[in-house]
Amino acid sequence: MSDTPFAVAVELDADGAHPATSTSSRALSPRVLSALVASAERLGFTAATFDDAPLPVGGATPRLDAVQRAAFVAPLTTAIGLIPVAHVAFSEPFHVATQLASLDWASNGRAGWIAAASGTGREAAAYGREALEDADLRRERDEVIEVARRLWDSWEDDAVIRDVATGRYLDADKLHYVDFEGANFSVKGPLITPRPPQGQLVVASEAGSAGVDVALVAGADVEAITDAAAGARAAGTALVWAEVEVALDSRGVSAERRLDTLGAWPESGRLRHVGDASGLVDRVTELSRVVDGVRLLPAEPDVDLEEAGRAVLPGLRERIGFRSPRPGDSLRDALGLERPLSRYAAPATVKEFA
Repeated sequence: MSDTPFAVAVELDADGAHPATSTSSRALSPRVLSALVASAERLGFTAATFDDAPLPVGGATPRLDAVQRAAFVAPLTTAIGLIPVAHVAFSEPFHVATQLASLDWASNGRAGWIAAASGTGREAAAYGREALEDADLRRERDEVIEVARRLWDSWEDDAVIRDVATGRYLDADKLHYVDFEGANFSVKGPLITPRPPQGQLVVASEAGSAGVDVALVAGADVEAITDAAAGARAAGTALVWAEVEVALDSRGVSAERRLDTLGAWPESGRLRHVGDASGLVDRVTELSRVVDGVRLLPAEPDVDLEEAGRAVLPGLRERIGFRSPRPGDSLRDALGLERPLSRYAAPATVKEFA
């Protein structure tokens, strides 16, 4: 674990992890979004994640697409990673890959992707499709990840030449044809966007997903997370992050009292910390022995984000050597992941991206 930088990502969906914090005005507010992300970057979090769902939760609350939210804050930030959720079951894989590549360009190489798959009857009906069983959803997610990776590689790093003398923008020999046939879709041709700055975006998904860089594991206690992390590593996943819901004592008010005011917080199967910052430092330090990072899901982002940055991150710097990302670093740099070569490039012609 010591050779891999420990990551502390924070979920910045404006609604918060507690259902009582959901309001349509906050979910649609660019001011709220930019303020949260600016605060997370100032405090030193490794990355911000942005949750999403195929349809509005509860059917009434409007929201903005997570990739759009990440793209909006990309030019407003310089160091923090930006990792939106993008669902794959009923989306066009080519469009998903293109949007994510564009996000990596907009953020100068700080983009990631949480690949999610949900296919309930209600969601399927909205897209004019049939509901998908769990096995079909897993296969669809894995196939979309695979075709996205092929599309990101379909341009070699030096395909764009901008040769004024000959009037050529790109070297057509360095574009590669992707011909992918999945169970429910097919994709042909190269991407319409040059290869992302990172070469391949950092892809995260739940444990058991194929082709991901980060496995997100959930469990109600450390023992369950330890078992899930071991399974993810055995499957060959490079990094493992634990998901932790958080409500912290803040501004003289205990977390328990805050939750009494908010009302019931339904169980989600994730580890949950309700209490002071030092207790969360202890919990994350314990987790650092079995995972490479955590994704914190604050009950109330306005409150818990500031408290975690003020009191938890400094403790983790002391206890486990946590390091904040630096301006100009890619997300891969921050996570200790190498930038991969395009699978289509001949080794002798590969050049370092600049």
